[in-house]
Amino acid sequence: MNAAVTTELKTIGHWIGGQPVAGESGRSGPVYNPATGEQSAEVALASTDEVERAVASAAEAYATWRHWSLSKRQELFFRIYHLFDEHRDDLARLLTAEHGKVLSDAHGEVQRGIEVIEYVCGLPELLKGQYSEQAATGIDVYSIRQPLGVVAGITPFNFPAMVPMWMWAPAIACGNTFILKPSEKDPSASILAAELLQEAGVPDGVFNVVQGDKVAVDAILAHPNIAAVSFVGSTPIARYVYETGTKQGKRVQALGGAKNHMIVLPDADIAMAADAAVSAGYGSAGERCMAISVVVAVGEAGDELVDAIKERLPKVKVGDGLDPSSEMGPLVTREHRDKVASYLESGPAQGATLVADGRETAPDSGGFFLGVSLLDNVKPEMDAYRDEIFGPVLSVVRVKTYDEALTLVNDNPYGNGVALFTRDGGVARQFQFDVNVGMVGINVPIPVPVAYYSFGGWKASLFGDRHIYGPEGIDFYTRTKAVTSRWPDPATSRVDLGFPQTR
Repeated sequence: MNAAVTTELKTIGHWIGGQPVAGESGRSGPVYNPATGEQSAEVALASTDEVERAVASAAEAYATWRHWSLSKRQELFFRIYHLFDEHRDDLARLLTAEHGKVLSDAHGEVQRGIEVIEYVCGLPELLKGQYSEQAATGIDVYSIRQPLGVVAGITPFNFPAMVPMWMWAPAIACGNTFILKPSEKDPSASILAAELLQEAGVPDGVFNVVQGDKVAVDAILAHPNIAAVSFVGSTPIARYVYETGTKQGKRVQALGGAKNHMIVLPDADIAMAADAAVSAGYGSAGERCMAISVVVAVGEAGDELVDAIKERLPKVKVGDGLDPSSEMGPLVTREHRDKVASYLESGPAQGATLVADGRETAPDSGGFFLGVSLLDNVKPEMDAYRDEIFGPVLSVVRVKTYDEALTLVNDNPYGNGVALFTRDGGVARQFQFDVNVGMVGINVPIPVPVAYYSFGGWKASLFGDRHIYGPEGIDFYTRTKAVTSRWPDPATSRVDLGFPQTR
């Protein structure tokens, strides 16, 4: 009789003070392979005490890290860039294994993160202050940028490598020490990042990882020695993080949810617009805050556009992300897949037309799959329009005029991304002037800015006054100090109780 074979699950812990640390809270959460539906690991969920240890480690490291010269930090970041470049395939495979996105998309995520590392390699230029000689007689005034201290990042499941890089790269480059609280759904990339940073030569305690859930989040928000918090996630949690953190006197940037529209005018290249809608609506199974979730068909563009999108859907290959032929993988959890699929019930019940039902085309493999889905004739009062679905369900709203389309976008509570497809340059220029959205694409469906600009939306898509990475990222992780300097002849010194003069 053969003995039963048991496979012990991998345990994913924290990274504190330059070394892996096993969880001590007694709490853990499951990590799944979304392509099979099977649990692949357990992740430790930090206690308040474990967050305290990470903060203490970061604070101790900050005392010496902030004294590193710009040239020494720049040299280090060139090593970081090369190491992450060399290990991009390792990172991508971890993303596919725990998030489910196809390998090509995972490589794209890693690339966009590495671009921010590349950007901050120019940190001596980025951290330059200003100088005014002879601002008043014998007086010079200059400004300097200095780090904040210990800062933290709370990141989402949909980009477990890229979004952390958007945060820790500028934060550390600016001289801060960093605590990362990644999503508990796909935590392994955070530990590999910690190992690579240590290999590059980042001192112990400069970068720390605490795995966890709301307990860890609340501990970070409450801790008096954490100066700033960056967050990316849903709007309700972004609002909570912003309000809670700022009440504690922290600097907070909290990026929330989205309902991104793609307006297609009658003069647009319909084939190109349909390609863009399918790419931007179903890439990464729609689990992108910049995914197109609503196509706004203006006037006579409607029928032709819907037919063109529908024609392309059977060609989208849905399957295991490690299969090179797959173009779209599973959703991250079974619960999320079921919630997304529910809109294929509520949409038609509320009057929409179900053009493509992804429940019928999903692979039957036990994984968290949903095929590409299309709803037509969606109205603004329907759940499919109002909610951030965050899955492979594309909605088509039909309007008669450009003005109606613009109003639809501007009235939406979200303001993350928007795209306009047209051949008319004058209309495009007027659109980018009038639309109340933070990131705009003209014949570009996912207008994620390059690393030397900054990423972020308006309205309920952002809480705080600084976008992430780029110049605004540098601003967020530094504070300026103005110095007024005089080296006078002691013989000219006198008592003057008046307001300081500049003449």
